[in-house]
Amino acid sequence: MPLDKLPQTPFGAVYFRKSNPPREDWERDYGVAAEDGLNVFRHWFIWSAIERRPGHYDWDDYDRQMDLAAKNGIKTVIAELTHTVPDWAYRKFAHARQIRADGRPLTATMGVSAAVGGFAHNGGGAGSLTMNCPEVKEAAGAFLTALATRYKGHPGLLGYDIWNEVNYSADVDFSDYMQADFRLWLQRKYGDLETLAEAWYRYSYAEWDDVEAPREIAAYPQNLDWLEFKRDNYYGQMQWRIDTIRAVDQDCLIAAHGVGGAIPNMASHGSDDWLAASKVELYGLTWVPGRRGFKPWQNFFGPDLTRAAARGKKWWHAERPGGPLWMQPQVLGRDKDDARVMTPGDIRLLTMTSFAAGATGVMNLRYRPLLDGPLFGAFGSYGMDGSRTPRSDMASQIARWANAPEQGEVFAARPVKGDIGLLVIPEAQAWDYLLNHNHCPETYRQAMWGAYRGFFDNGIQADWVHIEDIAGYDVLYAPYPIAMSGKTAAALASWVKAGGTLISEATPGYFGDRGKVGTIQPNNGLDAVFGVREDEVEFMPDIGERIKFSFAGTPARGGGFLQSYTLAGAQELGRFDDGRIAIAENAHDRGRTLLVGTHPGIGYFTHGEAGNSAYFRAVLAWAGRSPRVACSDNRLQARLHEDGGRRVLWLLNPLRETATVSVRVDGIPAKAASLHWGGTESLVSDGVYAVPAQDVLVIALEG
Repeated sequence: MPLDKLPQTPFGAVYFRKSNPPREDWERDYGVAAEDGLNVFRHWFIWSAIERRPGHYDWDDYDRQMDLAAKNGIKTVIAELTHTVPDWAYRKFAHARQIRADGRPLTATMGVSAAVGGFAHNGGGAGSLTMNCPEVKEAAGAFLTALATRYKGHPGLLGYDIWNEVNYSADVDFSDYMQADFRLWLQRKYGDLETLAEAWYRYSYAEWDDVEAPREIAAYPQNLDWLEFKRDNYYGQMQWRIDTIRAVDQDCLIAAHGVGGAIPNMASHGSDDWLAASKVELYGLTWVPGRRGFKPWQNFFGPDLTRAAARGKKWWHAERPGGPLWMQPQVLGRDKDDARVMTPGDIRLLTMTSFAAGATGVMNLRYRPLLDGPLFGAFGSYGMDGSRTPRSDMASQIARWANAPEQGEVFAARPVKGDIGLLVIPEAQAWDYLLNHNHCPETYRQAMWGAYRGFFDNGIQADWVHIEDIAGYDVLYAPYPIAMSGKTAAALASWVKAGGTLISEATPGYFGDRGKVGTIQPNNGLDAVFGVREDEVEFMPDIGERIKFSFAGTPARGGGFLQSYTLAGAQELGRFDDGRIAIAENAHDRGRTLLVGTHPGIGYFTHGEAGNSAYFRAVLAWAGRSPRVACSDNRLQARLHEDGGRRVLWLLNPLRETATVSVRVDGIPAKAASLHWGGTESLVSDGVYAVPAQDVLVIALEG
């Protein structure tokens, strides 16, 4: 189905996860949902619940869902769950069970989010079974083919979600089938054992069968290859699922959704949102503040990352909570108001945050709560019995508003490019994961999140920018560039040479191809780009908070690593407290660089001090930039969307009291031409607005 056949704003919920909700409520629930403005449902089509015996499918419950959808004008996204293995398959294909690093096979267990069996909570593949086994792949393929054949052309069908929460476990799969495919992959990459031996420093392989996947997480070339192979393998299986469905149905929508997890889990758990989004027509994310935190930067983080990964495609908040999360480990000990109980105001704020970040649709991850299992009572906007609640009334209000014809121009406008790009280098994350897994595993996460938060808290829109996409930006900030391939270093050097402005934290490209330390630092020719040579380096992230430096006259805290410099063409701009050169700026052909010899992002993430906040304002000013949208109170968030000459301002107030704020866009007061959400009482004067508590103004601007 072409994307232009989507509803103006897809708005709905995940409804059926066998065996919830009860059958006797289905017809009533569909009618209520349609009355309340919901236009999309997603259901889990669970392999273990449908193929009860080999080749014998029970479609009754699912047929009823599809027919009710068509009757009520609700479109259906079929979430294929081939990772829920039928019990007969677990027995029949016992030789194909996925194996953990310690040698234990995965078991087929009861689901957490659906009270049926066949789940495995550790793996990709086909759940507890490895899809690298041809017999398992054939069985799963037969199920997918039967599924697509049955529902092709159904009036209730929108499309398929072909990977629920894109990720896989770091602990699997070490089965014989996976090992055999790894060897074939290595043969294609290296050609012969001698070449592999030189690359891996493993000199006693006599036969290819001597090669095994590394079971310890350590910083060696063999581990880098294992990470790369796993990514190719599991995303190859994603493509296989798409191709299997497409072989039957060429017209339906193909979607998937991740967890906004590329930072920091692209390497360890395969959460490569950029790669996943490239394979589908509509991408999305699960983002649950009850598990991630309810601070404004946390609510924007996942949507901003997903928007970047979608690379201009439509994307949606595929799973956002509409009700409480009671006793899960992530919420224990946290305050009730920290998203443990979603109020109507929480739902409004979270939904509008996603829209402000550019989401083109929203789905609640439960229509109504489950009645079984550890997630009983969780997430649903509607009551345990399916009755309306103040939470569902809020969702209904937003659904109706977002699909009103007069809001078409609001959702046609798209977010503007950020004030600065945050550089995402996959090999830096992979090497840090291998290097620091058993030492300081939080350094990468804190550096990346800290930089994002440092700009965010200053009202600066920072976009996540994959290294493949740097041509679209002229100012970049590299929060944690510890490792770069020669290809990446050359691409950055060319980008700067052509006029780009690069601000980098410490140790850019310290580890090069295959994780090898460069004897000249910065490595791979980056010494010329930054105009410095390394003086000394200290890899002591466990005591990184001791690092202090000054920039633009303000003292700040570092973190992570320390790298001091001698000048080789650059100009000194700051020193560490012990007197060593900490910061240098350089002109490189038509571009500029600023190199900071520690990780201020870590310092800000861990301590939140004023000096580090000032640092992030100062580096943007050094780059000659100021925020396109400036608020007088950065406790509120503002995002600008544009569509040709039309401009729409989203102004969000996460506070629990009304806040009055002045807003300037491109240096000029943001004058309202009309309000799309919010009352006229919020218009104080030109560019000055009173935003109610936990609410938003959606403003069409003059000019």
